[in-house]
Amino acid sequence: MQRLEQRDVLKMHGVACNGSASRILLEDGTSIEACGFGAEATSIGELVFTTAMTGYPESLTDPSYMGQILIITHPLVGNYGVPKPRVENGLSLNMESESIKISGLIVSEYTSAYHHSHAVMSLGEWLSQDGVPGAYGVDTRWLVTRIRDAGVMKAVLASGPARDLPDWSELEEALRKTPSYDEIDYARLVTPAKPIEYRAWGGEKARVAVLDCGIKHGIIRRLLEAGYSVVRMPCDTPADVLVDGFDAVVIGSGPGNPRLLSRQARIAGDLAVSGKPVLGVCLGHQLLALGLGARVYKMKFGHRAVNKPVVDVETGKCYITTHNHGYAVDRDSLEEAGLREWFRSPDDGTVEGFKMKGAPVAGVQFHPEAGPGPWDTTWIFKKLLKG
Repeated sequence: MQRLEQRDVLKMHGVACNGSASRILLEDGTSIEACGFGAEATSIGELVFTTAMTGYPESLTDPSYMGQILIITHPLVGNYGVPKPRVENGLSLNMESESIKISGLIVSEYTSAYHHSHAVMSLGEWLSQDGVPGAYGVDTRWLVTRIRDAGVMKAVLASGPARDLPDWSELEEALRKTPSYDEIDYARLVTPAKPIEYRAWGGEKARVAVLDCGIKHGIIRRLLEAGYSVVRMPCDTPADVLVDGFDAVVIGSGPGNPRLLSRQARIAGDLAVSGKPVLGVCLGHQLLALGLGARVYKMKFGHRAVNKPVVDVETGKCYITTHNHGYAVDRDSLEEAGLREWFRSPDDGTVEGFKMKGAPVAGVQFHPEAGPGPWDTTWIFKKLLKG
């Protein structure tokens, strides 16, 4: 078992632990001792990273991070605190869901001293309030390099007083007993129990049904801004219910392995041939592909950032977009599924969007709503009904 000793980490970053410690154990045996913050708790999840410099309130509340321990690569985190959540009719107006969805947080340098006019608490207080452990004083550059080399993997994070932390054998046993990220149906944990309806902001142009497998609330806000009234439906809602009385359907984002969602993929396939405009976003993009007969694969370490370029292969125009996905659609399977590529990542060639031939159906792997991130592609929502 490889270990990065606590004294080496602290010397590297020049920080003091202020009474709290943490232990991180990776699936490959790598162990790290550092400082702790947030909740005094132990949590297990898939270890992933984001290169976003800002926007942690939105990122931490994104349901797509359910079941994952997030590394933020930006050196200093926490300096603008956390705003007071604003929720109306079950819709978060300044975050991406009603609560933190990550399993744990790892940063290089953390500060509890925040400076922002909207802030009401520190990041550590917020994590503690939602029962989420955190670690700081970690060489996140080294840790991210390990993930880039070996791929995402399961990890356990324990935070609290040093004397109360589980020993390494306990953490190893907890890892061994916990199913892998790919084996858990996270969509069931974040889908609404019953439909939730929202009226369009500024006058209704159309009604849109959302198949909600853990959708970001920013997607709903963009639809409302575009003049669409929205009804969020549970993730197992049949296709005929989603199209009856609606002008279009959005299959939203969400967490987990899309290959576990065979029922949702069948629903997406039925929606695609319904004749109604259909837009899939992130997980919804993957479900549409699976429902139409294309293939989806797991990426080595995924795309998680707010500054990822995508190229419209039809026009050659490049957009900067927000990403949070660990799976992707196989380009070689598009043709046989009746799909044509729409967007592509110039970094690694990943399919970032497709259109269905002869139907007003499309999927985008990135997040046009941003939250956080640039607004280059918000026009995709406004063109939803135009096919």
